[in-house]
Amino acid sequence: MAEVKLDAQVRTEFGKGAARRTRRANQVPAVVYGHGAEPVHITLPGHALMMALKTANVLIGLEIEGKDALVIPKAVQRNPLKGDIEHVDLLTVKRGEKVNVEIAVHTEGDLAPGGNLLEYVMNTLLVEAEATHIPESVTVSIAGLDAGASVLAKDIPLPEGSVLADDENAVVLQVVAAQAEEPAAEAAEGAEGAEA
Repeated sequence: MAEVKLDAQVRTEFGKGAARRTRRANQVPAVVYGHGAEPVHITLPGHALMMALKTANVLIGLEIEGKDALVIPKAVQRNPLKGDIEHVDLLTVKRGEKVNVEIAVHTEGDLAPGGNLLEYVMNTLLVEAEATHIPESVTVSIAGLDAGASVLAKDIPLPEGSVLADDENAVVLQVVAAQAEEPAAEAAEGAEGAEA
C-alpha cells in the first residue's frame, strides 16, 4: 500500500467557531491518537485529505512541527448534506506493528440460475494486518451458489499477512430464494369472485 504524505499544522484554537474558520480555509480539523501519547490536535489540507481517504485504510505520513508520524484513519465525520469532511480521528501506527482494520468484501461470479438473491450480512471483515501492508478489500467467489448457501468469515481467503479478527463462524454472505409476488390482476379477480 502506498503511503500518502500530508503536511499538518498544530491547532491552537478550539470550538465551533475555530472549526468553521478552519474549514473555510479549506483545512480539516483532526486529532491524532495512539501509543499512550497525549492527543495532538492538527489541521490538514482539505482537498489532499479527501483524495487520500478515497483509498480504504490509507496509510498517511504526517509531518507535525518537524516530526514524522505514520497514521491511519480511525473515524471520519462528514457533513450529512454536502458530504464534505468535517473532522478526522487518526491513529498513530509504527512500521511492523499489527493493527485491526475493517476491509471491504467484494464478490465475483454468478449465482446458480433460478432468480436467487445475494444478501450481504456483513459488508466488511475485521482483520489484523501489519500497518504498512493493510489490504484494501477481499474478493469472494459466489459462482454457482444456490438458495440456502452461505459464506462464513472463515471461508474467505485473506490476503497474505492478514489474519481474521472477526468471529470465524459469522455469516458474511447468504443466498436467498427470490419471493414470487402474486400479480395484482389475479388478486383483484380473486377478491371479486369471493364477493359474488
